[in-house]
Amino acid sequence: MSEESKAEIDAESSLVKAGQTASWLTENGFETESLEADHLGVELIKVQPQFLIPIATALYAYGFNYLQCQGAYDLGPGKELVSFYHLVKLSDNGDRPEEVRLKVFLGRANPRVPSVYWIWKAADWQERESYDMYGIIYEGHPNLKRILMPEDWVGWPLRKDYISPDFYELQDAY
Repeated sequence: MSEESKAEIDAESSLVKAGQTASWLTENGFETESLEADHLGVELIKVQPQFLIPIATALYAYGFNYLQCQGAYDLGPGKELVSFYHLVKLSDNGDRPEEVRLKVFLGRANPRVPSVYWIWKAADWQERESYDMYGIIYEGHPNLKRILMPEDWVGWPLRKDYISPDFYELQDAY
C-alpha cells in the first residue's frame, strides 16, 4: 500500500460522523463541526464564536430548553481556551433526555464570545465564573464582573500559564 493511500485512509478514519443534532443543524443551514462523542456518548459540536447565538437560538427552538452547565477550560499554555455549553432537551413523556454539548474555541489574546444569558438565564453566574477564572469576555452579559475573586485581582487563576503572586495583601476587615 502506498504512502498516499495510507494517508487517505488515516484522513477518512479521523472524520467524525455527525450526530442527530449536528445533522439537524446542517439540514437547517447552520455551519458546525462534529467532534468525537464524550465517554458517555454525548454529542459534541464545535461552533465558531460568531455563530454561537444563531445556533443556540435554533437549538432552543428545537427543544433544548435547559442549559445544564456552562463552563470553560484551558487547553494549555499558548493554546486555546474553550467555552462549553451542555444542553438538555427535556420532555414531558418520560423519555431519556437528549443531550448535546457545544464547544467554542477561543484565542488566548482576546477571548470573546457572545453571552447566551438572553437565551438561558441559567448562564448568568456560570458565565461570570468562566470570566473570573479564565478571562473569557461574554459580550452582552448584563453584569459581567468577578464572582469568586476580589474585583481588583490581577489575572485569571485557572489559566494554565497563570503565575501566582509571591505575596497576598491582607486587608482590614473593619
